[in-house]
Amino acid sequence: MKKIDCFIPFAGKEQAEKTVQGLQATGLIGNIRLVTTDPTLEPLPSCEILSVDMPYSSTAMKTIAEKTDAEYTLLYTKETTLELGMFALERMMHIAEDSDAGMVYADHYQIADGKQTNAPVIDYQFGSLRDDFNFGSVLLFNTSKLKEAACCMKCDYNFAGLYDLRLKLSQKADLVHINEYLYSEVENDTRKSGEKIFDYVDPKNRNRQIEMEAACTEHLKEIGGYLKPEFKQIEFSAGNFEYEASVIIPVRNRIRTIRDAIRSVLDQKADFKFNLIIIDNHSTDGTTEAIDEFKNDERLIHIIPERNDLGIGGCWNMGVHHPKCGKFAVQLDSDDVYADENTLATMVRAFYEQNCAMVVGTYMMTDFNMNMIAPGIIDHKEWTPDNGRNNALRINGLGAPRAFYTPVLREVKVPNTSYGEDYALGLNFSRQYQIGRVYDVVYNCRRWDDNSDASLDIVKMNGHNLYKDRIRTWELQARIAMNKKNGK
Repeated sequence: MKKIDCFIPFAGKEQAEKTVQGLQATGLIGNIRLVTTDPTLEPLPSCEILSVDMPYSSTAMKTIAEKTDAEYTLLYTKETTLELGMFALERMMHIAEDSDAGMVYADHYQIADGKQTNAPVIDYQFGSLRDDFNFGSVLLFNTSKLKEAACCMKCDYNFAGLYDLRLKLSQKADLVHINEYLYSEVENDTRKSGEKIFDYVDPKNRNRQIEMEAACTEHLKEIGGYLKPEFKQIEFSAGNFEYEASVIIPVRNRIRTIRDAIRSVLDQKADFKFNLIIIDNHSTDGTTEAIDEFKNDERLIHIIPERNDLGIGGCWNMGVHHPKCGKFAVQLDSDDVYADENTLATMVRAFYEQNCAMVVGTYMMTDFNMNMIAPGIIDHKEWTPDNGRNNALRINGLGAPRAFYTPVLREVKVPNTSYGEDYALGLNFSRQYQIGRVYDVVYNCRRWDDNSDASLDIVKMNGHNLYKDRIRTWELQARIAMNKKNGK
């Protein structure tokens, strides 16, 4: 009996032929169905055409679950050539059986421009709710568990069918990472990491994002992690603050940009007292001296920590716990600038108007010289008052600038990391408090070669994603526990 039924994308004979031949050569394959939106294509020998309107729609996933009848089901998600490693499918089936997994996926190699590189992936966690979680392109399902998950799919999505399916599957079974290099895939997307990270907020993807939000929200309701739009009210009377607001800039070695950042703060117009707290984390490139050029402005507080173990989050903690920190702490990265002289007043006003403990603004992507670049204005419309804090568990960022009500921030404290610390705060704050939104552009986010995420290798990217998934896991566990305690 053949063990595996396969479903592979089909754009034509030349594209799929080598992949099909490689699968057939294993001797393990039952049916191979070529998934296409063009039913007029001629199938390859020993293959069937499976015509679908959208390749990852709910209908397509349900049809795949209905058609497959082997013990395992392989779904390949790339239109480029797949080359299986020696005994790769046997290994995947073996692990699937030993672990009783609903699905297994593996590390692999990528071939781009004729060069082979390692493409490790990361473990799936309870909080791995990103719809763009990277499983690689070979997904091997336990067919009976696949069919069960497909039967639980309630909605008809055009784009979120596969995402919905794996969320349903994860409720019943483990999604298991095999950290062995079991296949090679041809990779055509050779953009740098910094060019990919904003794909999910690109306006052209909005319809897709709305579907992904709906699927994630349904999942959260089913596992007890959904939060209703009910928030703690804030009086804004805690503490005795000399300043209404403080801009916090952690910095290390940003000689090319720090002066612009400082000027954009000191040029702010506001009818309240504000200051600028810079935590200069032992710069060695002249940044310290550049900051000192502004020392005659009494609003600037220049801190050089005695400690040597501070990340960006630790620097934030130093600034926020400074006795001259204002009632509201407002973020500015050392290589960015505020869009105009009204940014600070706009952000502070939002706290009172929306009764929130945190405010997230809208920013524009620019090059080093402040010219707008794609994808342009990032407004994070996926954060809504009704569902933003649920959707936050799916998305990978929260917009800029970010501002916090200082008494709450002092209580929560910032994780001492240099990546994801702001995302962790957003999730934590939103568990109980409203997150305010400013939809006017108030911030210019510069993209340039020295950005911390401009061009990360895959190991560093995986480390970042693993940490954010861990943050989501902790937050999701806390929300489920809170709901149980409150009888919800």
